[in-house]
Amino acid sequence: MPSTTGLRVRPAAEADLAALVRLRDDAARRLLARGVTGQWRPGELDEDHFRRVMAHGEVWLAEAAGRLAGAWELWWEDEDAWGPQPPVAGYVHRLMVDRTATVPGTGRLLLDAAERRVAEAGRSRVRLDCLASNAQLNAYYLEAGYRVVGHKAGKPQPGGAPKSFTLMEKQLG
Repeated sequence: MPSTTGLRVRPAAEADLAALVRLRDDAARRLLARGVTGQWRPGELDEDHFRRVMAHGEVWLAEAAGRLAGAWELWWEDEDAWGPQPPVAGYVHRLMVDRTATVPGTGRLLLDAAERRVAEAGRSRVRLDCLASNAQLNAYYLEAGYRVVGHKAGKPQPGGAPKSFTLMEKQLG
C-alpha cells in the first residue's frame, strides 16, 4: 500500500508482534488516563491475539521516520457483532495511534488507508463497532463519514467480559 503523507503502511509480520502488543497497551493506558474506562485494558491482548488475526484477516502497521506510528486490524467477517453477512464489507478493529510519534489527524489517515484496502479487495463497505459508552469515539467515526446502523449488546471480548457496541458502516465509492 502506498505512503500516506509521510506514513509508510505495510502488513504486519511475525517480527512486529511485540511492538503491536506494546502499542495496544500504551493506547489502553492513555484511554484510562483520560478517564475512558471499560474499553481497553493493558495486558488484555498478547502476541497470540495478533498472530490469530494475521492468520484469518490482516494487521496493518503505519510507520513514520522508521518508527511505529499506528496499526489496525482488518477482518473479512465479524459474526460476533454483525452475524452472518454476504462478503461485501471489511471490518476495522483496534485502530491504534502512537500519540508520541504522530501528529493530530494520523488516526484519520490510518482509517483512510483501511478504507482503501477494503476497496482494493473489491468490497463496497467498511464496518466497525464502537464501544457504545464512548461518546467521543462514536462522534469521531460519525465525523469520518460512518453512520450508525445498529447496536450489539453483549459482544464477546478477547481477554475480557462482553460489552455493548454501536455498529457503524461507511459505503465506499
